[in-house]
Amino acid sequence: MDSGIFRRLRTSDPAKGILNLASNDYLGFSSDPRLQKAGQDAISKFGCSSSASPLVTGFGEAHRDLLALIESWYGFETGIVWNTGYGANQAMLGLLPKSGDLVLADRLIHNSMISGVLASDARLLRYRHCDLEHLEALLKKYAIDDRVLFVVTESVFSMDGDFPDLKGIANLKKKYGFFWILDEAHAVGWYGKEGSGLAEEYGVLDQVDALVGTLGKALGSMGAYTLFHEKAISDYLANFAGEFIYSTYLPPACVAIATEAIRCVRKSSSLRKTGRDLSTRVRMQLEQIGLNVVLSDSAIVSIQIGEADRVVNLAKELESRGILVGAIRPPTVPEGTSRLRISLKADLAESSTNRLLEALEEILIDLK
Repeated sequence: MDSGIFRRLRTSDPAKGILNLASNDYLGFSSDPRLQKAGQDAISKFGCSSSASPLVTGFGEAHRDLLALIESWYGFETGIVWNTGYGANQAMLGLLPKSGDLVLADRLIHNSMISGVLASDARLLRYRHCDLEHLEALLKKYAIDDRVLFVVTESVFSMDGDFPDLKGIANLKKKYGFFWILDEAHAVGWYGKEGSGLAEEYGVLDQVDALVGTLGKALGSMGAYTLFHEKAISDYLANFAGEFIYSTYLPPACVAIATEAIRCVRKSSSLRKTGRDLSTRVRMQLEQIGLNVVLSDSAIVSIQIGEADRVVNLAKELESRGILVGAIRPPTVPEGTSRLRISLKADLAESSTNRLLEALEEILIDLK
């Protein structure tokens, strides 16, 4: 088997001196003392486990408070908290589109969304990445009868950190009347006046029909949520989504940590600005040493390489210098598009970014 593609589990070593640029801890909240205390207090009050699925006795006081906070944060009528973002997307897209419906999805949406649509009886068509002209051409072609149209995209794409024109999609929705599903997993905490994501930043929350967010990246906990303007949708999913019904619910500690994280995020506008400025600066510096970088100001910095074995070797060279980055290759991305994925933290020290740049320059010189 190709060594550039085959992957194995390995233990993550949090040793001192290791610069971890491979996790999704975008705000550094996973080790924040405020969140740690919230988790410890929840264990003292509620115990270590929810001990049941949510429709039995697993949905407790902490879960109720978190859901209410998320709904008010976004201004949506109703929502569901899920154990994982993968499960949330898979359930929602497996159940909402029906036979005869058409799902138009960005070509680079997450595997969880594709998996959900393929489990439904709906037809799936994929438009070119972030290409709204192609999306509108498909809408013009297929919005000609009573079929239900879904448009599915991420706000910040997980592998490259780029994002579509959300205002443009909102305008298309007004014109064609589709059901818009938006995954904000990698935008939560990094964008928006109160940190809820790009839809908030661009003022299109009222146009999004179903929004997905995560508790396990910038918010430093685990789990996910979906939000809707119609309670009938959340009621339907809660009664028919196996991913929600048939599993022990999130531990109260994780829920309390997420609740505290949201409270902190809503007051962290300066941290968001610091992170986005850092992202822009790092990208400029990487380009200056001759690397092909996807333009954005998200926490995800993607360096386009091409071949899987070369990406793996580059990541190993960085690791030998005490720097962890993601080596992204098939099947996560298409053949020939492997890349290094750098995940920034908003409070990353300048000395750390200099260390990364110096290491990359050394490696590139050695490879020439």
